[in-house]
Amino acid sequence: MASPMAYIIWRLPMENDMADVLISNCDVLHVDTFGPRVEAGMDIFIHGQHIERISPHIEGQAIATGVECVDATGLLAMPGLMNTHAHVPMVLFRGLAEDVSVHAWFNDYIFPMESGLTPEDVYWGAMLGMAEMIRAGVTSVADHYFYMDQVAQAVSDSGMRANLVWAVFGHEGVEKLDRTCEFVERWQGKADGRISTWLGPHAPYTCPPEFLRLAAQRAHDLQVGIHIHVSETAEQVTLSLEQHGITPVQMLAETNVLSVPTILGHCLFPTEADIKLLAGAQSGVAHAPKTYLKLGMGTAPLPRYRAAGIPVGTATDGAVSSNTLDILEQIRLMALTQKDAAGDSTVMALSEVLDTAFHGSARVLRMEDKLGDLVEGKLADITLISQDNPAMFPRFNAAANLVYSASSRDVDTVICNGKILMLHKNLLTIDLAQVKREVSMRLDRLNQRDPNRRIATYPGGEARA
Repeated sequence: MASPMAYIIWRLPMENDMADVLISNCDVLHVDTFGPRVEAGMDIFIHGQHIERISPHIEGQAIATGVECVDATGLLAMPGLMNTHAHVPMVLFRGLAEDVSVHAWFNDYIFPMESGLTPEDVYWGAMLGMAEMIRAGVTSVADHYFYMDQVAQAVSDSGMRANLVWAVFGHEGVEKLDRTCEFVERWQGKADGRISTWLGPHAPYTCPPEFLRLAAQRAHDLQVGIHIHVSETAEQVTLSLEQHGITPVQMLAETNVLSVPTILGHCLFPTEADIKLLAGAQSGVAHAPKTYLKLGMGTAPLPRYRAAGIPVGTATDGAVSSNTLDILEQIRLMALTQKDAAGDSTVMALSEVLDTAFHGSARVLRMEDKLGDLVEGKLADITLISQDNPAMFPRFNAAANLVYSASSRDVDTVICNGKILMLHKNLLTIDLAQVKREVSMRLDRLNQRDPNRRIATYPGGEARA
């Protein structure tokens, strides 16, 4: 494998790299026990990586200390959006697996196409995905993919925050698992603390019990968590019951995976026993409703999770199933699908939706003490939203406008870890034209697929050539 340093792209100079930042005259969104509320005409002073002060009229301090000033008049400031389960470099395959079954999606499209990936492909795919997320107001992502040294380098270059795992299948064996452990140690805490690393056994249906048990032991030894897919479809639960006599969630408990912090991708079909297990574990559920709608999978019982105290966070999954990495779109779909599933318009009220998006996502990422609120002392991950779009006017209810009207096109400025990544819609850390050129050079090769050459096989259905 070539050194990831070989893929560092040209980077625009950032005058505020070492500067403090003042966001002036914004509307600040708070989500607390009283529900969503907005404080108008506020300034936010950022010192280093943290929010130091939120109050009106801090301009005098800015002039005295020479900080970078961001005029946010008319903009809504909210915590940076979090994507709790993604496969960021899969943007390389966007649009190549449409209107197919879940089995065909995996066995005839995704697993064959991924068999041809190179480390360089993954780096440029990650950079494209991160450019998309920054423009959509996303500051943090939990990414589950391959060649993760390259993804980590992309995180470092882009300025985003990430929890990274190197996906591994049971058939790849102990040697591959140990290589992913080396990745964990290599990148833990790097990029000014923006990178955290966990282990990533793919799923109970691709990793046998003994492999899951070994992964759990490795995670315990490294004092890290595990990010894994579980109970994505009803068929997966049925297959697990037939083969093992227990559900996929129970399999995670039996193999000690739930003894360490876990991000559970999807988890749509829990039993009551599963919910009791998860309520007693350090587990959070990553919810990506657009994927579930598109693949006809169903939806997770979010009210049951929330009632049991199980954290739920918003997620996009990969762009081959959801087409975009737009968390605002997923937030809206989360609210609508839960209301529809319950046949009750009062389910997932605005306060619950935003609590899930911000506090729930931070809990899933195990960063609730650092992210999810715009308050003094927390990390300065901030997204500024334009409220000038006709669909955002009038501003009777800023929370309703954010959930049901706003889109990624309304994102104006994005700050992560106290650094400005996008200013008034201009990306500062990624040369998007260069990224698109690099991706375009690879498309003819990446589009090729041989269903007989796969990185893994999705069980329970026959693959078609």
